[in-house]
Amino acid sequence: MSCASLLGLRGPRLLGAAARPPRWSRRCSGGCEPPAGAAVRIGCASGFWGDTAAAVPQLLYGGKLDFLVFDYLSEITMSLLTAAKARSPVLGYTPDFVSAAMAPYIKDIHRKGVRVISNAGGINPLACAAALQEVAKKADVDLKIAVVAGDDLMSEKENLKGTGITDLESGRQFPKSIHSMNVYLGARPISRALDLGADIVVTGRCVDSGIVLGPLIHSFGWNRDEFDLLAAGSLAGHLIECGAQCTGGIFTDWHAVPDWHNIGFPIVECSSEGDFILSKPPDTGGLISFGTVAEQLVYELGNPRQYLLPDVTCDFSEVSITEIPGFDGGAVKVHGAKGSPPSTFYKVNATYLDGFRATAVCPVGGPKAVQKGKRTAESILQRTRLIFSQLGYEDYSAVNIQVLGSEDTYGPHARRSIDGGPREAVIWLAVHHKQKEAVEIFSREIAPAGTGMAPGLTGIVGGRPRVSPVLKPFFFYYPKSNVQISLFLNGQHVETFEEDLTFTSDEVVSFDPPKISSELKDLPSGPHTYRLEDLAYTRSGDKGNSANIGVIARHPLYYPYLKKTLTAQALEHYFQHLLEREKPEEELVTRYELPGIHGLNFVLKNSLGGGGIASLRSDPQGKALGQMLLDFQIKNVPDLKSLIE
Repeated sequence: MSCASLLGLRGPRLLGAAARPPRWSRRCSGGCEPPAGAAVRIGCASGFWGDTAAAVPQLLYGGKLDFLVFDYLSEITMSLLTAAKARSPVLGYTPDFVSAAMAPYIKDIHRKGVRVISNAGGINPLACAAALQEVAKKADVDLKIAVVAGDDLMSEKENLKGTGITDLESGRQFPKSIHSMNVYLGARPISRALDLGADIVVTGRCVDSGIVLGPLIHSFGWNRDEFDLLAAGSLAGHLIECGAQCTGGIFTDWHAVPDWHNIGFPIVECSSEGDFILSKPPDTGGLISFGTVAEQLVYELGNPRQYLLPDVTCDFSEVSITEIPGFDGGAVKVHGAKGSPPSTFYKVNATYLDGFRATAVCPVGGPKAVQKGKRTAESILQRTRLIFSQLGYEDYSAVNIQVLGSEDTYGPHARRSIDGGPREAVIWLAVHHKQKEAVEIFSREIAPAGTGMAPGLTGIVGGRPRVSPVLKPFFFYYPKSNVQISLFLNGQHVETFEEDLTFTSDEVVSFDPPKISSELKDLPSGPHTYRLEDLAYTRSGDKGNSANIGVIARHPLYYPYLKKTLTAQALEHYFQHLLEREKPEEELVTRYELPGIHGLNFVLKNSLGGGGIASLRSDPQGKALGQMLLDFQIKNVPDLKSLIE
């Protein structure tokens, strides 16, 4: 039976606001089966390293949880943790997890029997677990702390050189100088650690959704070939892995979201059949609606029909999201995820040193602030280049000048103000150079602008710019059979986990972009023009040097008009000032369709100036691209608002 069929059968019983199924959490090491209709509740208290400490007490005391999960890692975070471990062998994990998230609440977590899963281990999960064990010891609580290790491939560095490995995105050859290599592990090792009785599971790099799928596999005993169930569990993880981003955070209709200061963090309540509802604790701010959750569905998504994960290949194209009445702050039921076999390969995120960078951020005030800002930035570069030539240094590898407040990032779509433009602006001047000493010269030459260049320069945000190494990402695939995963419990190695490759497939599924149907060609036209924001929600995210922008129709009747107007070519033209074309005829924008939520997903290749730490732009992760698209004009259409009245 398909996942969608299961959802249809079980949805009313599980998802109704009036009667919820009993909670259940498997703690035995094998042979346990959940009671019929039992549900597991999982809350996510962190979407990134630096998320609010307010989430833990909110979920712990108001969420009625079985599992509490924390997602800390991104490609940028891995680069930062790699640099931290290079400074000291006891660093390389996210200390906030130990000191701010766990230490104040560890007694109550133990008392309530809530089990914790986190990828806070970063580059050094054993050190993270050791620090956590010290916290437990001081609190006089007996906790079994497990570590999933084996994602670190640095021992294979020399063996991989000269093998012809190329970057998945750019096609570049394997770097000579590698600083880190980490596999995106799946959910099965987490599930096994829970089977062994772990109260807390700490991992290094794993897919973000795995911290939710792992507890579900453990709780329900889902088999490796139950792909629709694994896809549903992965979707639950995908939706809550970024914390408040699915409960009203960064929502297009931000003005409709109450009480940001107390925004609720997400909870999924899942059944053994893959049904789940998404809600938040009572008496919290934020909003759960079709729009908030649909936006998170498309966040950092590529091809929705082929969302590749270690445990399953997901198809989210027909997923539907339905609002449920009667829940404080809103709730939705989500269903329709489909699954197929995963590949025999893991994705690997490596980092390598590529020079140094620094960014100067300087407010400037007074008349013609934009012009003063640009001339100041250009003059600083001229002065430092003069010093470079005198000392024998090469020129910068890259520079980026932006004057925030002038709408530089909008390119040709910027609105030019009258009367000399804004009287307040911010200089954003970022540089990259192969030599650290050259960037240090740049850093020292910012302050002199305050006395020798434009009037109105009020200071340097954060003081003298910090010189940082640039650790660029390099992505490739690596055979699962070559990865040895080790499980530790309270510091002792207890098991070597072996990935079962029985239910895998490396068959390449081709993707043919859908053609414009005759139905779209025959759509009625009219004299009206709408901003995209009037008709749709948007959200954007990043993967490496590519960005994605999801667009979701506010009403199903708007969807055909969005499909007709928002072509890949239209978006490539709209964002041409941000795209870096390596080949003259290269198509840099691909469009995918998600008819289940009446949505479109656009992937913009080479759109982030290198992405992450490598980018010198003020928006290196494409966070504002969806917002910029809201001003796109949908022209020559009928009175669409009247269609839904």
